[in-house]
Amino acid sequence: MKEWQKLLWIIGIFLGAYFIPWDSVLIRQSGLEAFMMLQDYAREHVLTCLVPAFFIAGAISVFVSQSAVLKYFGAKANKILSYSVASVSGSVLAVCSCTVLPLFAGIYSRGAGIGPATAFLYSGPAINVLAIILTAKVLGWQLGLARAIGAILFAIVTGLLMAFIFRKDDANRQTGELFLPEDETARPLWKDTLYMLTMVLILVFASFARPGADDGALWKMIFSAKWYLVIFLLAVLGIMLKKWFVKEELKGWVESTWGFAKQILPLLLGGVLVAGFLLGRPGHPALIPEQYIQMLVGGNSLGANFFASIVGSLMYFATLTEVPILQGLIGAGMGKGPALALLLAGPALSLPSMLTIASVMGAKKTAVYCLIVVMLSTLAGMIYGSLV
Repeated sequence: MKEWQKLLWIIGIFLGAYFIPWDSVLIRQSGLEAFMMLQDYAREHVLTCLVPAFFIAGAISVFVSQSAVLKYFGAKANKILSYSVASVSGSVLAVCSCTVLPLFAGIYSRGAGIGPATAFLYSGPAINVLAIILTAKVLGWQLGLARAIGAILFAIVTGLLMAFIFRKDDANRQTGELFLPEDETARPLWKDTLYMLTMVLILVFASFARPGADDGALWKMIFSAKWYLVIFLLAVLGIMLKKWFVKEELKGWVESTWGFAKQILPLLLGGVLVAGFLLGRPGHPALIPEQYIQMLVGGNSLGANFFASIVGSLMYFATLTEVPILQGLIGAGMGKGPALALLLAGPALSLPSMLTIASVMGAKKTAVYCLIVVMLSTLAGMIYGSLV
């Protein structure tokens, strides 16, 4: 953090302490809600969800070769393979919205077709593995699954539409293959796959939700045995780490995991405090009256879904902060359809990212790209809202 940023933080905290009217009952209630929501996250989500997810994201960034993924984005690459890789690259590369922009600029300027490049541009932050996991854990597996499926489909459809609309411009660009060096490893792919799968299973069982009265016997049996399964999987993971990995690899994994944690946790916990102060926990009112939320994004109307998509596309969400914000909005009366619309439009777009994208591929292409994302998000929200 630069010195002037530290100064701004100090000034901001001082002004807040000086001017916030804590003698108001509403402000005190909102402040309490902020810390109650933070406590909920600390107890329910950090240890059993976020910590394993950080280790998974760290492993992906260290042991999955970015060059092996990006090489498929050349304009002459096989289209089916190219769009398939682009549509899931967010889960593979584990990048946030600020990281995907320079990657997009690099592959587009070096010859990637506009279709695969924009599919990757959308997929990068939209299918961030941490975001999908936290969405499912906090907002429910249905919304988490809908976000994952919607983001993959959107990436493909957005890329295909951009490639069709700008096919003449794309043909006139200097195109070719992207020659990126592959990382070489002596370890077989199946070992890395099994290692990743073990960590995913640890995450699944550690965060396994308590079954309801109507859930089946299998669900209840898994819940009763979940910590035994976690301990067994941790032992298996320990054996893998000792037998298959060298010290330098493990050091890189821990450093990458810590990098994700120190980058994301302060932003997430700050976002939780802000969301709790403004919106409160579900069923607990805070600063913004619930009737305003219900009026703008309640139900599943075209207007509610379109408004959520527009707001999501303009706002900047630091990585994962969209989840506590949506938790507060849903608790205040936001419909499930508009919630999905915001989830699909928000992480992939923001006003700052629009300006950056325009500098890479021009204002016209950027405007069309943004319009496609907003319209698809609105449509997906209406479909999901009608189903749930």
